[in-house]
Amino acid sequence: MSSTAAAAATAAIPSIPRDDDGPVFGAPWEAHAFAMALTLHERGVFTWPEWAAALASEIKRAQAAGDPDTGETYYLHWLATLEGLVARKGVASAETLHRYRDAWDHAADRTPHGKLIELKAEDFAP
Repeated sequence: MSSTAAAAATAAIPSIPRDDDGPVFGAPWEAHAFAMALTLHERGVFTWPEWAAALASEIKRAQAAGDPDTGETYYLHWLATLEGLVARKGVASAETLHRYRDAWDHAADRTPHGKLIELKAEDFAP
């Protein structure tokens, strides 16, 4: 992830958790989700204003459903926004996203803690 792209994202989306050095993440998956959004933006899938509006809508929906808005769930909303935009833009269908999420869960379940998770064909079996 380029520092220029990260700086542009944090400038366009004020809610991104950050410190003086840039975005901060509580877990590696959060950084991965952030990087995926940067990459899709750089490829023209969405604009930052479009992303910010979709993220704000997702956060508002979650808060209405009882999210305590403590900041701990920010990247869960980020990921939900990413999945929603990817599906709406036709980059991947919602079914494909669910299929890969389920496969990832299977792969994570069979992978010992601390080891790299690797998707295999058997992870996609129903």
